[in-house]
Amino acid sequence: MKILLLVALALAPGIAIAVYFFVKDKFEKEPLSAIFISFVLGCFSVVPAIALEWFFMSKFPTAPTNIAITAVNAFVIIAGAEELSKYLMLRFYSKSSNFNEPYDGIFYGVMVSLGFAAVENIMYVAQGGFAVGLLRMFTAVPAHAMFGAIMGYYFGLAWVDKNNKEKHMLRGLFAAILLHGAYDFFLLQENYPGLGFVSFMGLFLTWKLVRKAIITHNSISPNKLD
Repeated sequence: MKILLLVALALAPGIAIAVYFFVKDKFEKEPLSAIFISFVLGCFSVVPAIALEWFFMSKFPTAPTNIAITAVNAFVIIAGAEELSKYLMLRFYSKSSNFNEPYDGIFYGVMVSLGFAAVENIMYVAQGGFAVGLLRMFTAVPAHAMFGAIMGYYFGLAWVDKNNKEKHMLRGLFAAILLHGAYDFFLLQENYPGLGFVSFMGLFLTWKLVRKAIITHNSISPNKLD
C-alpha cells in the first residue's frame, strides 16, 4: 500500500498539469492515443538523458563551491542532456498528423516533459519518500512542464513558419536548456545558499511566459476560424 501511495504521489502532479494544458487547448482537443504516445516517448527520453549525464559526469568533476564547474554541470550536463533527450522525442512526434496547430507544440512539449518527469519523480520518491514527493510536486515537476511548454512554443512557430523550421526548433531547445540550467544552477551552487530562491523566482517568470505563449498560439490557431 505504501508503494502505491508513493507512486500516486509521484504521478499526481503530472496528471493535474496535463489536465490544465488539455483544457487550455481551445480549438481542437488532442486524442487520448496521441496524449499517451507523447507521454510514453517522454518516459523513454529518460534513458538517453541518464546515459549522457553518466558519461559526462564520469569525465567532468563536481564541485558545488566552484561556480564555473557548477555552471557546466547545470547548463551543459544536466539541462543539456535532459532537454536534448526531450527535444529529440518531441521532434520525432511533431511529424505526427495530430500536430496540426501551433498550440500542439506547447501541448506535446508538456506531455513529453511530463513523461520524463514522471519516471524521474518515481525514482526520487522511491529513494526519498513522501517528503521528497511533496517537495517535487511544487518544484521539479511543474518546472519540467514549463521548460517543455517553452520548447513547444518554438515548435509551434516552426509549424507556422516552415521556411525557418529548423531555426525555430533549435531556439526551442536552447531556450529550454537555458531556463532549466538556470533553475538547476542556483539550486546546486553552494557559494551563496540564499540564492536558491532565484530558482523559484525564475519558475514564476517562466510561468508568465508560458501563459503568454498559450494565449499567442491559441490566437493564431487555424482551427479558430472553423
